[in-house]
Amino acid sequence: MNPSIAKLAEIAQKDHRLIIGLMSGTSLDGLDIALCKIQGNGNHSKIELLAFETMDYKPEFRTWVRKIFAQRSIDQQVLCGLNPYIAEVHAALVLEALQKWDMEVSEIDAIASHGQTVFHAPQSLTHDRSLPNSTLQLGDGDHLAVRTGIICLSDFRQKHLAAAGEGAPLAAYGDYLLFSSDTENRILLNIGGISNFTFLPALGSEQKAYATDLGPGNTMMNQYMEKHFGLEMDKDAEKAKKGQANLDLLHELESEPFLNLGFPKTTGPELFNLAYLDKAMEKIGSPQLSHEDIMASLNSFSAKTMVKGIQKATKGLENMKIYVSGGGLHNPLLMEQLKEEFPGKVESFEVLGLDPDAKEACLFAVLANETLAGDPQSVSNIKDSPAVCMGKISLPY
Repeated sequence: MNPSIAKLAEIAQKDHRLIIGLMSGTSLDGLDIALCKIQGNGNHSKIELLAFETMDYKPEFRTWVRKIFAQRSIDQQVLCGLNPYIAEVHAALVLEALQKWDMEVSEIDAIASHGQTVFHAPQSLTHDRSLPNSTLQLGDGDHLAVRTGIICLSDFRQKHLAAAGEGAPLAAYGDYLLFSSDTENRILLNIGGISNFTFLPALGSEQKAYATDLGPGNTMMNQYMEKHFGLEMDKDAEKAKKGQANLDLLHELESEPFLNLGFPKTTGPELFNLAYLDKAMEKIGSPQLSHEDIMASLNSFSAKTMVKGIQKATKGLENMKIYVSGGGLHNPLLMEQLKEEFPGKVESFEVLGLDPDAKEACLFAVLANETLAGDPQSVSNIKDSPAVCMGKISLPY
């Protein structure tokens, strides 16, 4: 028997596994690396976050990815080269983190790598029925496995697509297994480049759990700041807080049909980007707005799409709480608007016992754990989501 196959069988039978979850979001700020100890599987899963780092990307990494990110016309040589390049960058960052944590490669059972999304194209976004739902994450699992010497599970979204899903969002699987409550109806709101939430009805409810994208989170604000100021983000909403949202612009931004679709649904920066903003500006006559007013408008647009989505999902529900994670948690203006609409109901995800910045990386570690040791039927109660185990397995030798 191949020694790596034997090791897989051994890992599957352990009472706990040490899995490194990797998450690189559309904001391109850095690689989230979460060292997770996961006991059991399915509804008996328990996770302990042993260590967490966000390793910053170098400017040249961002430059390379942005050459193809969310663009329909690209240089295929760049696309081809980025698949191993991203994996090698991620592998080096993993090894750097392990050294920092004073851990050996041999102590780690597996890496769960989300990869770097470069294009997301469900039919609901493309409106093209001639090709199936599709999405593309770069960062080859074989390169990661060989460079680190650790078994790697990657490319999670493809199984979801193959089983008739849209490839996103996947958070519902880990959220459902780890954070369902006996008494509380929960919205687990993640504000990344795109905002999404997992709806977790109280256990025993007739409703089903599901995850859905809502619309823009940080992506349009980040793109605007990068274009006009060379900055990755509007830190602490400094620009947006100095401006005033333009109501005509807001009305036009909110006219996109996607925002009125039922749940679950998925989208990406392929739709919500600066071209979308420019089109809205043209439709209202291209007013001379300050950068601060535009940032205030974009901030309010993101907040309103989240508020309306949550109101729609929780209408008539009692004992409801919203737990927030992702980069948007650190945007005080976004959080202020959410708390105004849902007084006393908005909390940091941290109160559930997990670092909110590490949450997405941890959830991919949970997905890997299910593939290694779980049963797809454990997630059969998630609305409109295929009950499958996800992730391609790459062996280091």
